[in-house]
Amino acid sequence: MSRAILLTILLAGLIIIGTSAPAWAAQLDARINPNNELSPFKMSYLKTIFLEYPNGGNLSDELRGKVWTISGTADSSNPGVQNLIAKLNQKILSDGSQVIISDLNVTYDIHLKAREFSTSIDYKVIIEGTLTNYVITKDTQKTLIDLGWRGLSVNDEIVIDGVEINIPINILRDREPNVYTIFAGTEAEDVLNRPLINADFILEQPMTNWHFLFDPTGINVDAGTFGLDESITGFVVSVWTMGESSIREGIQIEKIYEAKIMSDQKYSVRSVQSADQGSLAAIGFGALDTLGDLEIAGITPTSPTGYATTSTGGFPTMIVYGMAGMAALGGIGFFIKSSRSLKKIPQGQQGIDPSRLVGYQTSESSGGYHTNRGEAQLRDDADYQKTRSVYADTSQQSPPPQQSPPPQAATPTMIDQACGCEADSGDPDYSCDCAMQGHCICSADCKCATDVCKEAVGQL
Repeated sequence: MSRAILLTILLAGLIIIGTSAPAWAAQLDARINPNNELSPFKMSYLKTIFLEYPNGGNLSDELRGKVWTISGTADSSNPGVQNLIAKLNQKILSDGSQVIISDLNVTYDIHLKAREFSTSIDYKVIIEGTLTNYVITKDTQKTLIDLGWRGLSVNDEIVIDGVEINIPINILRDREPNVYTIFAGTEAEDVLNRPLINADFILEQPMTNWHFLFDPTGINVDAGTFGLDESITGFVVSVWTMGESSIREGIQIEKIYEAKIMSDQKYSVRSVQSADQGSLAAIGFGALDTLGDLEIAGITPTSPTGYATTSTGGFPTMIVYGMAGMAALGGIGFFIKSSRSLKKIPQGQQGIDPSRLVGYQTSESSGGYHTNRGEAQLRDDADYQKTRSVYADTSQQSPPPQQSPPPQAATPTMIDQACGCEADSGDPDYSCDCAMQGHCICSADCKCATDVCKEAVGQL
């Protein structure tokens, strides 16, 4: 019983591990309410570093059996978080946006696990906060909001409670100094120096390439995500998403940076991070535009009359429904026409009446073998050539006799003689069997006593 339970647990674990995929990327999730001064956002940064030592060596000896985790949280009262807010706002301003991060909470988790031939280091930093100053202009009909703040990136060190969370190699410097010494000053250092807090690709992907959908029926179900209640029922919500491969966005592939170094052994360092993802929602109907080099969205409380879009852009709903209706009408017309055509076809027996047909044998015997093949022929038509098989070969087929006559012995000739013996063979040990077929040949002085030879000799 205990063995069955253990096997069940192991199988369940394998299924969970096999069906779950790691999420390595910069992932943006924001909800903009143009009617409020503050809106929430969340950004997740994830990366994995692999240190590989297939031939062992000092790196393997140094990391063997090690497993450790560094994690923590901090809010805006932490000096390190304040420094991070300042760096992010500086980057937003350099991108031409006026948006400001007013509050921020940081969660970080760094996990190292050594294996026989490699060690993995998982880095995860999640920042959650509020945005402000995203409204550019507002009137009774439209609100313009700033979308140019999406590239939340920092290239400098960010230290929170003594833990540097942004540059991957620094955690090795602080926790594994002997490992750091192996990679310092080598090509591997370039890979390990790439910042974790980087969302430049999310900004570089134009909003016009993002998928756009909106809900014209109201967002009372999702009101909580905007910090609102059911009183907003009937409003429109617009959503832009990116991250999947498409014709417009191109093929999204994971980012892999790799370097190989030679120390006491050959080592490899790989940095793996999947394509970035983004989801940005706004209350109201959003129409994208630009203000100089800055991407903006014009937000109206309701969508234009009769307007609807799909994820591929502004494609009117009426056209989609019209095309579907035309296809349905075409299918209905096809079935009606087919039904009418079937009704016009006479029912009952078609073609030749079977009672007018009679069987006709077409096969002949070959040696002791005889087949029973035959064909059908009209009973009232004596001319078989009118109904014979198109595959029949009359040049090689003779009319079938009612009864095959007994075989007649053919008169032998010098060409097809069947037996006899060569009198002057010159071989005293040679004896000819007159019953042999196809081997002995009759000659003029043949002394064979068989009738066949006598007749053949008489003709010579």
